[in-house]
Amino acid sequence: MSHRSWFLLVLVSLYGLILGQPGLAQPSTPGDAGLEQGMAAIRGQAIRAHMRFLADDLLEGRATATRGYDIAARYVAAHFEELGLEPAGTGGTYFQSVPMVRMTTDEPKCSLALLRAGQRTELQFGRDFATSYAGKASSVTAPVVFAGYGVTAPELGYDDYAGIDVRGKIVALLIGAPPTFPHDQRAYYSDPRLRSRNAAAHGAAGALGIATPVFDRMFPWERMVENIRLPLMTWVDAAGRPSYAPPLGAALSRKAAEGLFTGTPHSLADVFQAADAGRPLSFELPVQASLSIAGRSESMASPNVVAVLPGSDPRLKDEYVVLSAHLDHLGVSTPVAGDTIYNGAYDNASGIAILLEVAQALSRLPVAPRRSVLFLATTGEEERDNGSEFFAHYPTRPIDHIVANVNLDMVLMLYPLRDVIAFGAEHGTLDGTVKEAAHRLGIAVSPDPFPEQAMLIRSDNFSFIQQGVPAISLTVGFQKDGSASGGQALWGAWMHERYHQPSDDMSQAIDFGAGEQFAKLNFLVSYLLAQDDKAPSWNPGDFFGDKFSHRNTEAPR
Repeated sequence: MSHRSWFLLVLVSLYGLILGQPGLAQPSTPGDAGLEQGMAAIRGQAIRAHMRFLADDLLEGRATATRGYDIAARYVAAHFEELGLEPAGTGGTYFQSVPMVRMTTDEPKCSLALLRAGQRTELQFGRDFATSYAGKASSVTAPVVFAGYGVTAPELGYDDYAGIDVRGKIVALLIGAPPTFPHDQRAYYSDPRLRSRNAAAHGAAGALGIATPVFDRMFPWERMVENIRLPLMTWVDAAGRPSYAPPLGAALSRKAAEGLFTGTPHSLADVFQAADAGRPLSFELPVQASLSIAGRSESMASPNVVAVLPGSDPRLKDEYVVLSAHLDHLGVSTPVAGDTIYNGAYDNASGIAILLEVAQALSRLPVAPRRSVLFLATTGEEERDNGSEFFAHYPTRPIDHIVANVNLDMVLMLYPLRDVIAFGAEHGTLDGTVKEAAHRLGIAVSPDPFPEQAMLIRSDNFSFIQQGVPAISLTVGFQKDGSASGGQALWGAWMHERYHQPSDDMSQAIDFGAGEQFAKLNFLVSYLLAQDDKAPSWNPGDFFGDKFSHRNTEAPR
């Protein structure tokens, strides 16, 4: 996925919560001793064992729709069965098959040229541009129009397409969304799929993407090319239609982008400066682009793994708290220092290992939580959240009965756990639940340290948010040795050196004590959500709640 740092009560207070609040003091509550028993069942060595198997070379990086991924899926299903969890896939199994199409780019048959004043400048794949095949061979030659970020946000009075006509033309767009936007809207409008649909709605024939300096620091051009070169995979609906078909387009290197703006009224530096100030520049460029893309498509399927711990309360057992983590990684790819297997130990064998330990702890409680808890190991997350999106559109339990999603993605156990970040919690009552559980364990809750990176939309939790379900993605915070700087430096180094690289394997430093504490936090968060009389709700007037909620989460239950 994509990513980086992802994100009150003491013992007596929790005891009061469990035994003193209306609706909780009943036989379907295990009491504090039961919670301690559940947490004691969580072990760092078990997390290590799960990760060691899932990140082994034998599984060849667990790429979606490969034998290695299928082995991992059977491993998870076997543990669900051993815990006595009910199958919650299809046909009475633990598996939900996700139909997909994989589109692979034929690089030698792809080309991009700039046409200016009768001269044609050919660009080189990998050095100057990179593109992905989108299901059919396509080509276009058309004038280029710069359209800012390609964002139309009427609630903010912002429209990059105001005053320009892009019908039949190629739009050049900055990657991301305006930094002046509130972070909720910035996260939402950063979604490349949304901006692609907006370009198509305005009649654009193609698109060229340009990284801003901020984005370029996070994802240097070489890293972007590596990811773009990977096959594009997307789930298909019941009619066989791809859920996402990107427009004809390509990403440009910084040098190529500078060349695109040669001879225009505004240089690329001017464009960046205006974008930072929230004053979009949209204008025609004195250049045409000629883009051709070719490749091949193949149909395939890969399973989500789904299980349920039935709730104990007759009134609430038909409601579900979903705990999710993605099981896939990048498989076998470009060699780095002679290593071709992208093991994905932290990304995301760590999340699956903790999911399994939380499932084990919840299943060992003397009395099950009041609501049912659904455990979801997803496929295809690295290819734009395919497994979670498919599940959210074709859920094995009614989507209106899913009250919350807690997602685990890339739990970096680089140092002892002092704080956590709950991406998305501030949008509703999930914030209070996370803080309550964290306080119980003496763990701080830190705010999103980099809202500009739109972490909220970059993992499986966003699939649930788009269906109106309050959802968060929990990750380790930066606190180390009394400050955030030490942890942030380690995070940054890991992202630069190991993220989506073969070196994300079991030979790296992993603090399994921190993993054990993080699993206990997830256990408590899940338990509190499953016990509460009220389902989680969005804050009044929340951007995501207003945009996506399809049910009245404030209604009495």
